[in-house]
Amino acid sequence: NATSYDTMATIIVTLQAFAGMWINAFIVCVLCITWVKKKSFNSNEKILLFLGCSRFWYLCITWVYTIFSIIYPWCFYVHPIPQIFVAIQSFLNCSNLWVSACLCVFYCIKIANFRHNFFIYLKVRIDRMVPWLLLASVLLSLIICILVFDLTNEVRGNILNSTTPGNFWELSVKTDDHLFATFFISGFGFATAFLTVICSALLLLFSLWRHKRKMQTNSAKNLSVDAHMKAMKSILSFSFIYSINFMCLVLTLIYSTKKENPVLFLILVFQYVFPVVHSLTLIFSNPKLEKTLLKIL
Repeated sequence: NATSYDTMATIIVTLQAFAGMWINAFIVCVLCITWVKKKSFNSNEKILLFLGCSRFWYLCITWVYTIFSIIYPWCFYVHPIPQIFVAIQSFLNCSNLWVSACLCVFYCIKIANFRHNFFIYLKVRIDRMVPWLLLASVLLSLIICILVFDLTNEVRGNILNSTTPGNFWELSVKTDDHLFATFFISGFGFATAFLTVICSALLLLFSLWRHKRKMQTNSAKNLSVDAHMKAMKSILSFSFIYSINFMCLVLTLIYSTKKENPVLFLILVFQYVFPVVHSLTLIFSNPKLEKTLLKIL
């Protein structure tokens, strides 16, 4: 017996998920076709391909999880379906955040102009480092995924094993502790990625300011300024998205214990729309993707 709240949630999440899946599938398809044609793949395209794949599957799993929790809620009483869903969501969400942070770091190192020896070393080595950064993102996401699975499994086991009224207080305390641990682990990973994005944006902004001070009427330097500006638009837009997403994460901690709360639903809508908005930003900041999208439209 679906309520109006369930119906509205199903419609909104379905529209968001399918829009985001189409956009990220478009990014993946264009990059794969380019890879086949050119027989080569630069570092920027590797990061975009990985990011598109992780966001596609994140939105797909989120949509399936939401639909099943509304239409077939009894499925989540079967072990270990809820634990697997939560773990996969955590893995894909962390991969999405960390790979996005890697993209910001890549733009910063490639475009910013600093004469420090360590920065020059990174600029020379960044193309070789990209596969290792992606691998590190996957491993960190996998660690968080395993921790979240264990915590969810333990909380689920405590709930099912609690059959006497006397255990209720002890169960509530244990559940709150595990929820706090889960949120702390996820929040720590998100906060680290958020600080990485902010630092990349500040370094690139400082580099642009220094370069504009020294700029003369020279075509090569004008091109450098254009590259700075394009990267700044992409990183600043993503920094704005990260900032709102961080506030939504904090608000989720406050409202997560309330069932069918419109505020929590609105927060989740904002969280799930961010991968869609940032993927569109990446398309319009990439001339190849933008040109292909305009041709299709």
